[in-house]
Amino acid sequence: MPPDQEYVHILEHLYEKSLILQDESMWHPVLAFYFMDALAHIDYTVSLMAYHYKSPRVMMTGEYLRCRVDQEKLGDRPKFPAFITWLKKEHPDRFVALPTLWRRMYDEDDEARYMSFRIVFDRDSREPIRPHVYRSLIEEFFDAEFLKTLYSDASLAILFEEFRKNA
Repeated sequence: MPPDQEYVHILEHLYEKSLILQDESMWHPVLAFYFMDALAHIDYTVSLMAYHYKSPRVMMTGEYLRCRVDQEKLGDRPKFPAFITWLKKEHPDRFVALPTLWRRMYDEDDEARYMSFRIVFDRDSREPIRPHVYRSLIEEFFDAEFLKTLYSDASLAILFEEFRKNA
């Protein structure tokens, strides 16, 4: 399959982003895991559109995602999907402020899922997700206001801890 330049540009957009102004070591560990996890799913899905599925890039991300399946079972990580559901019910304003990918993937009422590590919004559609959608997803994850909420002493992390203690 020849590379689809639109999707290659989306990958370039993702990899031009930087966390240089952030200290990820101070992020809440569960939120940090799911942040990187979402980026890996974006990378994998877009790479499938941009490159052949047997390209080293696609294969490496796929290998990471296979390892990630076991990693998501550690510690408090399994509570994240229920946390998103809890936010939707108890803090709807915080829920709608989350990145779209988190809202859609972990909302029990939404059909969107990671299927074979790919992002799938509509299971019945054969149409690929358009490049501009991925660009928006990336922008949401790198929004400065969102990034601030990931720190252990910040709003989203505090809500996760509240949920964790009461779950």
